[in-house]
Amino acid sequence: MSPAPLPPPAELFRLWRSGDDAALHRLLPLVYEELRRTARRHLRNERSDHTLQTTALIHEAYLRLMNQDAAEVRDRCHFVALTSHLMRQILVDHARARLAQKRDGGCRITLAEDLAVAEPGSEIDVLAVDDALARLATLDPQQARVVELRYFGGLSIREISEALGISEATVKREWATARAWLHREIESG
Repeated sequence: MSPAPLPPPAELFRLWRSGDDAALHRLLPLVYEELRRTARRHLRNERSDHTLQTTALIHEAYLRLMNQDAAEVRDRCHFVALTSHLMRQILVDHARARLAQKRDGGCRITLAEDLAVAEPGSEIDVLAVDDALARLATLDPQQARVVELRYFGGLSIREISEALGISEATVKREWATARAWLHREIESG
């Protein structure tokens, strides 16, 4: 006898929001490839000897996800955004721990036009980006969220628009403004 088919992801999100923790476990295989792409995007600009690998980052994010309030996760976009945020926090925590141990520069990334892309010679410390993003969040939480979803989460303009409930034009404006502010903030820091 074959196992019962899994409910569609939308139903699993609903079940998880209503308190069924097992729904998150059943949802994981359905979104695993997307989580894998998100983790790879995060790790793409990390140093080559980074101790966290894609699978480990996904699993660490999953462990943190189990402690999250599922009530705010409405759909796949929100789920990817939350997971991406957790992955970013894991990498920042990892960089801070490494910095505390070795007292040398942390992980390096750049702010490219679209997504995170390594550009030799113009690297920025991930801790500096995180600090600048935290400062931006105090000034303009929506811009900080757009940066997080676009840069770290890899969501498209349309997906961010849906996730935040704002127009695509607003997302584009917020993205351009936030990128310019972050560049200026990081360069002056």
